[in-house]
Amino acid sequence: MGKVTGFLEVDRHDRTYEPASDRVRNFQEFVIPLPEREVVSQASRCMDCGIPYCHSGCPVNNQIPDWNDLVYHEDWEEAARNLHSTNNFPEFTGRVCPAPCEASCTLNIEDIPVTIKTIECAIVDNAFDNGWVRPEPARTATGKSVAIVGSGPAGLAAAQQLARVGHKVTVYEKASRPGGLLRYGIPNYKLEKRYVDRRLAQLEAEGVTFVCNTTIGKDITAADLARAHDAVLLTGGAEKPRDLPVEGRELDGIHFAMDFLAQQNRRFDHDSLVGERLIHANFKHVVVIGGGDTGSDCIGTSIRQGALSVTQLEIMPKPPEKENKLTTWPEWPQKLRISSSQQEGADSHYAVTTTRFAGENGKVKKLHCAKVGPDLKPIAGSEFILDADLVLLAMGFVSPVHEGMLDALGLARDKRGNVLANTEDYRTSMDRVYAAGDMRRGQSLVVWAIREGRQAARSIDLDLMGATTLPR
Repeated sequence: MGKVTGFLEVDRHDRTYEPASDRVRNFQEFVIPLPEREVVSQASRCMDCGIPYCHSGCPVNNQIPDWNDLVYHEDWEEAARNLHSTNNFPEFTGRVCPAPCEASCTLNIEDIPVTIKTIECAIVDNAFDNGWVRPEPARTATGKSVAIVGSGPAGLAAAQQLARVGHKVTVYEKASRPGGLLRYGIPNYKLEKRYVDRRLAQLEAEGVTFVCNTTIGKDITAADLARAHDAVLLTGGAEKPRDLPVEGRELDGIHFAMDFLAQQNRRFDHDSLVGERLIHANFKHVVVIGGGDTGSDCIGTSIRQGALSVTQLEIMPKPPEKENKLTTWPEWPQKLRISSSQQEGADSHYAVTTTRFAGENGKVKKLHCAKVGPDLKPIAGSEFILDADLVLLAMGFVSPVHEGMLDALGLARDKRGNVLANTEDYRTSMDRVYAAGDMRRGQSLVVWAIREGRQAARSIDLDLMGATTLPR
């Protein structure tokens, strides 16, 4: 490493947030970047630790010590090349990834890991600012055609990899704009869509064609799609939400989280919402059921829309505030994490279940709840009631949507209902059809989607050409 004793001399400093009182007034990003000199200083903290567990902690196997060293020596352009060699979209992961690499950092044994995520984001932002990120179109065409269904991070990563080796790539998206989860699932205050649009422009310059407002299985039959291309990659995500079938579920004002989040993102993009059932938190008591990232996004969005109150319910017990390093490191620990949205004013309850909804004139007004024991069963005498004008179900996703394309293709599924394909070749049970990302693995992280898209692209290129230069 460039500074072997850096971790002994430099304290950990990370990015900070704008004050909650300011940031909740708009949907703009609120993370304050570190000055360049401070990023260089933080990069010097990367240890010569012998076995860099951050490599295994990172799903795309970023060469973290390498680009930390390059940043320390202020070779930002080479650091950007190194970073892009394993990750197509580090500006996305540098903003929304939970950074399992930092949990795996050797310095995390002392709770002071290297600020890997911040350095990653600084490298790619610096690269764009200096014009180092440019389209890389293929020099020759292979004559092979690949269809990708779904334009989320897995589909985009695969599209870029395949286009760069000369395949004709067409990405089909049912929504009006490409981006999938990046555009419609993640709130603008966590990932401004100008970053997504910037990458889409790069992909188009590299030869990728985007066909939007097109649902495979409806606008184009699955059979016709398969016949029209040499290979088909399914990256449509795991979009079937987990429901809460209790008394009163039919009341107006109870919605799935993604319907709420996607509508707000479309509203921010000035898309037409005419004829739609509008979902808005303004002047409402909002209850978010679910304690994960999606629930947190619902909290931040509700607060910015002007909710009177926001309450979050989680059926699982409250995690410990600190993990036992001896039993968890370098794996991802189960511990209490307070999101920026929760810090903005949500009232969070753990080990709570919803027993029924109650309403007036067909609209939800109350939530009947109870504490649960270790068996997740309601505890007698622990019942309580919450005001609720808007209830958002953010309890995760159970599988891809089967109706339409998947049913028409008749693909084999795993026991959870995901498209069955392994991580060696990503082939499904149908010849020339592949699956990657959440549609194959179930609900997961953006960084895992990028990894699977890259690996699936390599498998497709190998099958089409008999050899491949794409990395695994």
